[in-house]
Amino acid sequence: MSTAGLFHFPTPLTRICPAPWGLRLWEKLTLLSPGIAVTPVQMAGKKDYPALLSLDENELEEQFVKGHGPGGQATNKTSNCVVLKHIPSGIVVKCHQTRSVDQNRKLARKILQEKVDVFYNGENSPVHKEKQEAVKKKQERKKRAKETLEKKKLLKELWESSKKVH
Repeated sequence: MSTAGLFHFPTPLTRICPAPWGLRLWEKLTLLSPGIAVTPVQMAGKKDYPALLSLDENELEEQFVKGHGPGGQATNKTSNCVVLKHIPSGIVVKCHQTRSVDQNRKLARKILQEKVDVFYNGENSPVHKEKQEAVKKKQERKKRAKETLEKKKLLKELWESSKKVH
């Protein structure tokens, strides 16, 4: 018998599940402990608007057309592009983000729901408010970048003038 066989102990059947980053210790423990119901947490970057107007399927007109853009035969010969029209408002949405018709249908409905909500609620829509906040943040970043650039130019001019004096 080899020496490696002497130190071989049976390992218990355990499975280590890595917890997502950013969770505190008690959150990790609740993920791993059995019998405790864990509430679903919204993923980062995926925004869900429960307050949006719901769409009635009777008011929708759906068509499947051939795709467009890069991808060659996979997009140009298959009818997986979804065109969804909301009849009362006249808003039309065309979705060809994936190769799957089912996913395109879901995405088209979500996009149409957001557009219909903005159409009816205007500035009170959560989608419109979020877009306005994004525009405001972009303007602030632009303003700070411009101020930084002006400071750099001023510093460069001071540096050049100090070289000429000496």
